[in-house]
Amino acid sequence: MKAQHTCHCEEQQSLCVGATWQSRCSFKQATRLLRRAWPSLCPLAMTWVFVFVTFASFAQTPYYDYNYNQAIKSVEFYNVSKQGSFPMMGLGAKQQLQLAFDDLRGGNRNYYYTIQHCDENWYPTNISSIEYLQGIPDDRIVDYVYSSGTNQKYTHYELKFPTDNLVPKISGNYVLKVFEDEDQTKMVLVRKFYVVGSKVTLLANIVPSVNARATNQKVNFQVNYGNLPVQNPAGDLKIFVMQNGRPETGMANVQPTYIRGNQLIFDDPGINDFPGRNEFRHVDTRSLKLNSDRIGHIYHDTAYTVMLLNDYTRNLPNYSFLYDNNGSFFILNSDGAGDPKRDADYAHMYFTFATTKTPAEGTPYLVGKFNNYMLDEHSKLAYEPVKGRFVTDLFLKQGVYDYQYVWVDAKTGRPDDIALEGSYFDTENDYQILVYYRPSNARWTELVGFRQLNNTDGNTNRRK
Repeated sequence: MKAQHTCHCEEQQSLCVGATWQSRCSFKQATRLLRRAWPSLCPLAMTWVFVFVTFASFAQTPYYDYNYNQAIKSVEFYNVSKQGSFPMMGLGAKQQLQLAFDDLRGGNRNYYYTIQHCDENWYPTNISSIEYLQGIPDDRIVDYVYSSGTNQKYTHYELKFPTDNLVPKISGNYVLKVFEDEDQTKMVLVRKFYVVGSKVTLLANIVPSVNARATNQKVNFQVNYGNLPVQNPAGDLKIFVMQNGRPETGMANVQPTYIRGNQLIFDDPGINDFPGRNEFRHVDTRSLKLNSDRIGHIYHDTAYTVMLLNDYTRNLPNYSFLYDNNGSFFILNSDGAGDPKRDADYAHMYFTFATTKTPAEGTPYLVGKFNNYMLDEHSKLAYEPVKGRFVTDLFLKQGVYDYQYVWVDAKTGRPDDIALEGSYFDTENDYQILVYYRPSNARWTELVGFRQLNNTDGNTNRRK
């Protein structure tokens, strides 16, 4: 089954896949298309799609975070400076990213990895790997450990990257690809990351929205490109702004509001106006012996079963504070010996959403960073007519998980992450601003600027 969205790009028709467009539309066209895909959230360039497709040709489609095998669980990818942080590192800096994942098949498999440079739209860059990769073309993942004292057996793999054997040479968007037996047709997972070569200065702040003051947060910023040779600011520089590290929430900026010397100012009232959304819901399974605040019952037989309390709509008139991790998850275990990568167990976790809505109206999906915000059969809730609620069973490792519900309308097929959750100016959010540079004679796109800021820290810039 495929859920299709028609691309209105003049060059060709396309299939919308995984929050990206399968046709090679331009940066600006892609934003316009995403707005058409979800007009209820315009001008926010955001799209959600069903993904029931196979990936036969990586060269023809943009990359996005994806697990190709359902036995691969609990994938984490972040800068080692802070667990769960944005997967960004400086070009030539002594920084590393950490990849960690479990293979529920157990045993020891021959996993290899490589990296691929991409353009600002996550299409593979048409250059040789020699131009962006220093060292060998791929390398083996050798750091692994077997689970200990758990009902669910698994092998935990870790990789700290770059290594002496494999280092990115140029800035830009990259994907880390993991595959079996040194054979890239046996793909296991793909994760995006960013290498920034700082060549511009970014100043930014978050202000109340002009058009939706109670629900939205507006990001204003300016880019000072200094001595960077920029012939056409609107063509050579492209800026992408996203909320909580989620590309599907992103807004593309091409035309500045105005230019002052070598500064590009983006502060028009109609741009970068984000729904504040709501704080994420959360569940805490650090202990499978004691109930946390959202757990009703825990059963233990041949496997753990966790029954969560009912969830309800939070699209209410007033904002209520709830501490969250902006969609992230953390593998933690308070029952074990202190090493959750090997002694944290898995559990069947039952989520229920009580509502007066019926399948004739639409379907809720449960998403978070733990499943890449993917709308598919694994995140879809089934309806229980007797109890008048939707339910799903997720097999998750012990830890703390943020999640939210996305409602997909039955008639239009349009996903909406505000219908069940609400949107408020008061919601705490991180915003990432990325500046891409590609003059007309260049063969690849550089990432020349990055800034992360939060709306609750006095509008001061900060990095995580």
